[in-house]
Amino acid sequence: MKTPTLLSVCCLSGCLILAGGVGAQYEAAKKKPGSIEKFPWPKGIRGAVSLTFDDARLSQVDRLIPILDRHGVKATFYVSLDRVGQRLEGWKKAIRTGHEIGNHTMTHPCTGNYPAFRWNALEEMTLDGMAKEIDDAQQAIAKELGVKPRSFAYPCGQTFVGRGRDVQSYVPLVAGRFLSGRKWLNEHANDPAFCDLAQLLAFESDGKLFEALKSLVDKAAAGGRWLILVGHEVGDGGYQTTLASSVEELCRYAEDPANGIWIDTVGAIAEYIQKARTK
Repeated sequence: MKTPTLLSVCCLSGCLILAGGVGAQYEAAKKKPGSIEKFPWPKGIRGAVSLTFDDARLSQVDRLIPILDRHGVKATFYVSLDRVGQRLEGWKKAIRTGHEIGNHTMTHPCTGNYPAFRWNALEEMTLDGMAKEIDDAQQAIAKELGVKPRSFAYPCGQTFVGRGRDVQSYVPLVAGRFLSGRKWLNEHANDPAFCDLAQLLAFESDGKLFEALKSLVDKAAAGGRWLILVGHEVGDGGYQTTLASSVEELCRYAEDPANGIWIDTVGAIAEYIQKARTK
């Protein structure tokens, strides 16, 4: 019996298998727009990490930034305007030393299932209302700090407005205004060859010992990925608090060239990824 050269029929399962192997049917698939097969990190780099912090908590200026500056590590801060004024000179100094300021909306709308946000619930918002939240924050940040953010963080990591059949994603609003948009409480690091820069995945750093953060970093680096960590308060413990000691040790770990870790702002790494994809 002559062996088929182009196509074999699997009678039992009803599947069609192209000659050359089970996976051959995928070989002709077109590459997804904006993605590449293997991502080219800089020489000696296995993966990237970004430290991000939300809400302009006072401890970020008082406790965190001095640690980062001692190690020459730059972080991204998604600020809330009602707190910026309480440490205005500290935030201006942070900008001068290379830290990134991101947009976190004007009033931090979130799901009304959290009682504290019932007055400002995403379920009751429209896309126009969210656009105003974002644009007003851009103007206020420019006025107070003299910078125009190119990175955005979704408040509470939530990307919708409305209810039920009327729910709408506001990701397109973010994509049209910023280089990147960051979520929260996700389950994987970002694949730089494929990820949607407008919907970057992120892990919580609050409450984690250095060993737990190192495990996340090592796993991301082993897969050539970009890990984004999210913190709030910075100190020795407590609710929504990233441990100062963990930050210190993580900075030291990233400083060692043998570990192959690029630690930088979301804006710097997102820009590198965007350029690498267009080459």
